[in-house]
Amino acid sequence: MPGSQVKPLFSSGLESLDEILQGILAGDNVVWQVDDISHQVPFVHAFCRCAHLDGKKLVYFRFASHAPLVPDQFQADIYELNPRAGFEQFITRILNVISESGKGACYVFDCLSELAVAWYSDRMLGNFFKLACPYLYNADTVAYFALLRNSHTPLSVQAIHRTAQVVLDLYRSNDTFYLHPLKVLGRHTPTMYMLHSMDGLDLNPVTSSVVVSEILSATPQPWIDCKIVVKDVWSRLLGDAQSACDPEADTGDPEKNRSYLRQLIRMLVTRNDKVARLCENYFDLPSLVAIGKRMVGTGLIGGKAAGMLLARAILVKKDAKWKKLLETHDSFFIGSDIFYSFVINNKCWWERHQMKTDPDPYAAAEKIRKRLLKGKFQRDTLEQFREVLNYFGQSPIIVRSSSLLEDAYGNAFSGKYESVFLANQGTPEERLDKFKDAVRTVYASTMSREVLSYRAHRGLWNRYEEMALLVQRVSGAFYGGIYLPHLAGVGYSYNPFVWNEGIDPKAGVLRLVFGLGTRAVDRHDDDYTRIIALNAPLKRPELTVDEIHKYSQHVVDLIDIKANRQESAPFEETARAMPGLPLSLFADRDREMEDRAEKYGTENVFSWMLTFRKVLAETELIADMRAMLAALARAYEYPVDIEFAVNFFDKGKYRINLLQCRPFQVQMPLAAERLPDNIRKQDILLQTAGPIIGEAAAMRIDRIIYVRPDRYNDLTTAERYALAGLLGEIANAAPAGSTTMLIGPGRWGSKMPELGVPVTFNDIRNVAVLCELSAMHAKLTPDLSLGTHFFNDLVEMGIVYLGVHNNREKEGYLFNDKLLLRLPNALPASRRKKNKVAGAIHLAELQNEKQGLFLHTNIMEQRGIVFRARR
Repeated sequence: MPGSQVKPLFSSGLESLDEILQGILAGDNVVWQVDDISHQVPFVHAFCRCAHLDGKKLVYFRFASHAPLVPDQFQADIYELNPRAGFEQFITRILNVISESGKGACYVFDCLSELAVAWYSDRMLGNFFKLACPYLYNADTVAYFALLRNSHTPLSVQAIHRTAQVVLDLYRSNDTFYLHPLKVLGRHTPTMYMLHSMDGLDLNPVTSSVVVSEILSATPQPWIDCKIVVKDVWSRLLGDAQSACDPEADTGDPEKNRSYLRQLIRMLVTRNDKVARLCENYFDLPSLVAIGKRMVGTGLIGGKAAGMLLARAILVKKDAKWKKLLETHDSFFIGSDIFYSFVINNKCWWERHQMKTDPDPYAAAEKIRKRLLKGKFQRDTLEQFREVLNYFGQSPIIVRSSSLLEDAYGNAFSGKYESVFLANQGTPEERLDKFKDAVRTVYASTMSREVLSYRAHRGLWNRYEEMALLVQRVSGAFYGGIYLPHLAGVGYSYNPFVWNEGIDPKAGVLRLVFGLGTRAVDRHDDDYTRIIALNAPLKRPELTVDEIHKYSQHVVDLIDIKANRQESAPFEETARAMPGLPLSLFADRDREMEDRAEKYGTENVFSWMLTFRKVLAETELIADMRAMLAALARAYEYPVDIEFAVNFFDKGKYRINLLQCRPFQVQMPLAAERLPDNIRKQDILLQTAGPIIGEAAAMRIDRIIYVRPDRYNDLTTAERYALAGLLGEIANAAPAGSTTMLIGPGRWGSKMPELGVPVTFNDIRNVAVLCELSAMHAKLTPDLSLGTHFFNDLVEMGIVYLGVHNNREKEGYLFNDKLLLRLPNALPASRRKKNKVAGAIHLAELQNEKQGLFLHTNIMEQRGIVFRARR
């Protein structure tokens, strides 16, 4: 009939409440703000009873410690959840249940306030509601939620209020319930937003100002009373822990302080049980409170930040000398909850959630990545960013990834995520803009193809990314318009590169550079770094001065203050622009070059070459680095790798800045089996006397992909990139369980195709053996990649690396390509004839060959061989 109202599809079970709200409508998310969860129980029971009688599906999400809200008599589907297992697992399970339950169901949730306790975060409570509420709304459901009043920050409460359709304040005074609607979306009556008192089953407006003022004034109103500061679980726990650290406080309860320690570790540092036990042994309460004080937002600080702080705590506890030797860190931490909020507020969470099952997940990820690069930050986050930048002033800083998946036992994610150096010059607003771009860049790198491929390969595809950030002052000093540290590099407590009998792998190894450590960490095909065996620091493979000069570092990474960015510059140019640099400490003069220059009348020759000889021979740095790595490996009960910087002052004294520490993926102990004897020369495909990197191996080779050097050299640059892509297709199409060996000229993964095949790790991730031939150019030494991200990938994935020098048979090197080329090429002849790129590849499928090819390596002796033998 015209003018008649449509009967609501749902009911609260109380006619008077339905009348106040003008009905409970499909899609309503009803939030009850209470002082005690028991106050909500009668209203929940009325809602459930009505749903049960109407034959509606009733779902109860049980996750809190309070008594159950839904009795058995209403036959609800009960799902018990553990919020401490993590936000993603929790929300995903709930969304799956909602999807499976279909349209028109009724839902009851335990008290939401306990989620903030489990996650130590009001921000994540708000994020949960912003995801769950719209999903319920679209399913035409009605859901009841409860929130403890005055227990949460305005940030989370406002997020919930904005998202919910109905918000009700419920009070109890003198055994009488009072209801005060704060929000009822799309409905209105003249008395809707009045205080209502409950008499039996009836709710009636309170018309007396005496009663209204008495009830409402009895409850603190933080949005009115500016003197009341509502603290969330995070700030309350930090405040209590800080009070316990007060020297004048009564600290006579060790168990209580131990409880604070454990809670703060779980709230701030890690929820990995193995790492948490280490933290309990080495962190104290004041150091954990100090972390909380330097955090932007809430959540965890992530793997990289945790590793850096834990390593420092281990060293200081082991030996007091490290207090003086270590450069003080004054880093800030952007909590993982900020990342979640950024993803959700920029409408990327759902796309990320659905990406896992997308037919083309990499294309879907690229769309998300581009959106993240343009994302906006919440106002409170920006204010904290400003505070961080005000603290650092115009000192250069670096914004580093610190993923919760990163730097854990078994998953290093080496170099997969972005890190961004900021020269940090300009006006405050200009510096803030650059900082925001840096944060966006790191966040967006979680959606890169390389990260996703790594996750899939490590069995982490269904694990969601939780990205925290570590904001560090760049270690170093200003030299005019240049800023850099004197030394930087990476160190490993176990040396997998044993090229000489005098090298003890257990002593560890450094990869050392002058300037920023990116030169040691990143892969650079146009330059070299100094590799130092810590038990024999002056030992090096080069014999002549010319060789030393050739294989020394020629390019320096630095911060160019005038250009306001990170740059790479020739060592000579850098050294000349740095007045006051103690150059003789790091470099030696090439006397032979000077003699030649004098002979031919060349003036102003720059003969300095970076050898670090005086640092190695005349300071205690090597002894200190060896002690550092040994102490950390003992504490971790596992090999470790570190990143560090060193700055000298006052006649050879120095400070070491320990920037990062993580478990290093080396298989131990390494096998020491002897190689087979009496192998006929005509049955040897290749033989090497090193370098060999990776686990000692004895395996059958099922497939060999060989890039022919002569044909590769005939390809154009574009064709060489196309060849790299084709190699990836072939390598990743290998049958499950098969063993693939890749052989080719020059440096695998080179960014300069004229020096080697420009594959990515994604192209070779399923390869078991990687062999480099120095056949591309005369005297080309394959890049060992030690300390680079590419090398870490090889070690983590158990890929064996072999280097084979051509025309050095007397030294133990041999490559018999005739043996390989006699094997059938599995690439179709028609394809090879039509396609010059395919013609450069010889693919040998060996699974069904009567005579198989076998690899045998001995790491300690640096001997390896691939030979033919009968099965």
